[in-house]
Amino acid sequence: MDASAIQQVLGELRPTLVRIARLQLRNDTWAEDAVSETLLAALESAASFAQKSQVKTWVVGILKHKIIDQFRRASREVSSDAQMEAAEADDLEELYDAGGHKADPPLDWGDPHASLERTEFFEILQMCVDGLPAGLGRIFMMREWLEYETEQICKEMSITSTNCFVMLHRARMRLRECLEMNWFAAGKST
Repeated sequence: MDASAIQQVLGELRPTLVRIARLQLRNDTWAEDAVSETLLAALESAASFAQKSQVKTWVVGILKHKIIDQFRRASREVSSDAQMEAAEADDLEELYDAGGHKADPPLDWGDPHASLERTEFFEILQMCVDGLPAGLGRIFMMREWLEYETEQICKEMSITSTNCFVMLHRARMRLRECLEMNWFAAGKST
């Protein structure tokens, strides 16, 4: 693939890259910086692109590394927010009844495969992820999208593993609640 073809593909991918970066970083300036660095890195290394994968896969891989770099640069700023959220009291007793069973069991989500096939589901999921508090969202995305190990997250965010697990639990519970209110309870999965 020649340089002009790669430039054209990169131009077409830019909106997608910006959306991914904004979702991960939750800061428009940081997202724009990460995308710019990604596009520059892709252009600089275009000659070495072996075409063993699609250009989009290759560029998103570069973006993942740029997002990780941005997390590292911003970790000092984020760590105080993450520690404040982790320090909040967890009312676990409210989640269970006297017999130790879930007080509010999850709703029946129907056929998950049918839901995943609908683009509206992903729009609602993105809205739910965007609605997470910044610290919870970052930790959730580091774990689930960037595939960080707990030890890496703890190091980057300057938190303990216990805090990390609590924050991941809170993020998942909030996502569950948001999906149930905005997707499954609304009858959109059928």
